[in-house]
This record gives sequence, C-alpha cells and structure tokens, in this order.
Amino acid sequence: MKKELLWLLVFSIIVKTVSAQDTLALKLQDALDATIKSNTEILLAILDQEKAAAKYNQTNAVFLPQVNLSYTVMVTNNPLNAFGFKLQQQSITPSDFNPQVLNNPSATQNYMTKVEFIQPLVNLDMIYQRKAAGQQVDVYAYKTRRTREYLTFEVQKAYAQLQFSHQAVIVLTEAQRTVNSILEATKNRFEKGFLQKSDVLLAQVQVATIENNLAEAKSNVRNASDYISFMMGSKSQPLYSVEPLTKVDQAYKIESKVPENRADFKAMESALSAQERMIHSGKMSFLPKLNAFGNYMFNDKTAFGFGSNAYLVGAQFSWKLFSGTSQHYKVAEQTIEHSRIEKQLDYQKEQSQLELNKMFRQLQDTEVALQQTAVAVNQASEALRILQNRFEQGLVSTNDLLQSQTTLSEQKLRQTETLFKYQTTLAYLQFLTTTSEK
Repeated sequence: MKKELLWLLVFSIIVKTVSAQDTLALKLQDALDATIKSNTEILLAILDQEKAAAKYNQTNAVFLPQVNLSYTVMVTNNPLNAFGFKLQQQSITPSDFNPQVLNNPSATQNYMTKVEFIQPLVNLDMIYQRKAAGQQVDVYAYKTRRTREYLTFEVQKAYAQLQFSHQAVIVLTEAQRTVNSILEATKNRFEKGFLQKSDVLLAQVQVATIENNLAEAKSNVRNASDYISFMMGSKSQPLYSVEPLTKVDQAYKIESKVPENRADFKAMESALSAQERMIHSGKMSFLPKLNAFGNYMFNDKTAFGFGSNAYLVGAQFSWKLFSGTSQHYKVAEQTIEHSRIEKQLDYQKEQSQLELNKMFRQLQDTEVALQQTAVAVNQASEALRILQNRFEQGLVSTNDLLQSQTTLSEQKLRQTETLFKYQTTLAYLQFLTTTSEK
C-alpha cells in the first residue's frame, strides 16, 4: 500500500512537471515580433517582392549589350559553300578556280569561332517597360507591408481569443466550486429530510453541465494556443499563459477617415502607374528602333585553328509599319485594364470607409455593453449571495439557487466576451486606419 502511494505521488509530480514545462508565458509584443519574423505568409510576400525585383533587373538588357560566343564545325561538298569556306579561311589558290574543282569539290571542312554582340541604342518601348517593372517592385513592397499589418491584426485577435478562453476557464472553475458546494449542501439537507431527491438530481445535472463547459473551455485554450504558434511559425505547440484581458482604450488615437496612404491603396496606385507605363510602351512600339551589332570570326580548316580572322560591324534601323492591328488592340486592352484598376481603387476606398464607420458604431455599442455587463455581474453576484443565505435558512429552493448561479456565470462570460469584442474591434479599427510607407 505504501509503495502504491509512493508511485502515485511520483506520478503526480511528473505530470505536474511536464505540464509546467509545456506552459509558456507569452506577451502580445513577443507574439507580434515572432509573427513578423517567421510567419509563412510574410515570407511568401517577401519572395514575391524579390521575384518582382529580379524581373526588374532583367530589364537591364535595355541598356547593356548581349554577347554570344559560339564554335561551329561544318563539312560540305556543296560547290558554293565549299568555295565560301575557303574564302573565309583565306586559303584560295589559283587551282581552286579550276572549273572541275569548282563544280565538284571534295568534302571541305570549316571550323568557325565567332564572338557576336548586340548593343541596344534606341528602344523607347523597352524603356517604358523597364519603368513599369520598377513600379511592380513597389506594388509588391506595399503588398508585403499590408500583409504584415493584416497579420498584426490577426495576432492581436488570436491573443485576445486566448485571453478570453483563459478567462472563461477561470469563470467556469469558480462556477464549478460554487455548484459543488451547493451539491454538498443539498445532499446534507436531503439526508436530513429537508429536501427531496429531485433537488439533489438538479444539482448533479448542474455540476455535469459545468464540467462539460469547463472541458470545452480548456480545449479552446489549447486551440487558441496552437493557432498562435501557427501564426508565429513555431513548430512546437505549448500551452500559452497570457496577461488578463483588460480594456485598453486607444479609440481617441484613431482617425475617422480612411487614410489615403494605406499600404493596399498605395499598392494599387503603383499598379496604376505601372499600367500607364505599359500603355506608353505600347504606343512607343509604333516608333522605329535603332540597334548596333557586330561580330568577330576565326575560320580554319583544322579543329581549334585560328588561321583566319575577320570582323563585321553595323547598325540596324528598323520600323514595324504594320502588325495586323495586334499592337493597336494591345494598347486598347492595357487602357481598359488601367480604367478597371482605377475603379477598383475607388471602390475599395469607399468600402473601407463604410467598414470604418461600422466599426466605430460597433465600438460605441460595445462600450455601452461593457457598462451594462459590469452592472449585471454585480447585481447577479449580490442576488446569488442573498439566495445562498436564504437557502441556508431553507427559504428558497435548490432550483432557484442553481438558476441564480447560472445567471452569474452567464453574465461573467458575457462580460468577458464583450471585452473580447471591444479589443478585437479596436484592433480592426487600427488595421483599417494604418498609414504606412515602403
């Protein structure tokens, strides 16, 4: 028996130690910092930004030359090509002009090493495409910033959800202690013949209900902790302990109008600028282009020989006069897209302002509800205290006392839920009115 008690004690210590090790204190700022650093959505947004920057760097070709090196081996008995090979090799002799040799040459080989370059000079359409690519980098930079702002709101909401879940556990644990004491008192009075069996059964049902609600609240704590770990990009999933849920009034700092320089608006404005550059590029494609080119060649009849060399340089002026109207309608398509983005931006601003107005009204309603629930909790606490005294005197029934306790628990949970709604509404208002630059 002593050994069993000893093992039970050791097991209890181990369970408590593991539970304590699995619980970590977490502050909101720490959760925000970890999310900004490691969240997958932010990392993907940064990769999109880097991809846009890489595309922009590709447009350096508008100014830089293209250089190619090639080594070509050819063999032929075609009269024209065979004679041409010898000319390139600078190896023509009088015997090569023999009609028999000219008309029926033997297999002739040519090994050619060639370095060629193309230097863009005037390509106005490509210059505007480069500017459009630069604007796309700005678009993704603003998208990355807005992603950070959104995830900041999400973490604030998740943290408040965790605070609410912990508070619900506290309320239900307190209710469990109260109901258990009512059950014990009811059993004692039943055994003395003052109450009926139905009173005991009612108290037992209430105890079971509270236990089920408490188990669900504890699961909500675990779920909220897991979600915060996911947001922070953490592989471990500890149970977080957090600061109590309290009212932090910052509404006076929030503007009543949606800011023009919000990151998502700036992203769309950059997209508009990029589209304007593409329209200019399409129009400039109707203009002529000027490019320089050149090559330097080595030709020899033996492999890796460099017996003959020659160069060729020049400039090309080209003008595409007609492309089957494809370029015309491409410009028309880009113009329509520009109008679509412009209207989408106006719509998004109007929608955001409506949402902001709605959230301000919701915040005011929640403030009123906080005052009402505070009064309701005090009144329910006082009512339960009075009924407990009267229950001990046998003046009220068990059912009345249990209903009073249920009312108190409901009011406390409602108060906590209202506070959660207030904090998340405030966080959403901050998200709607965040001003940001790249």
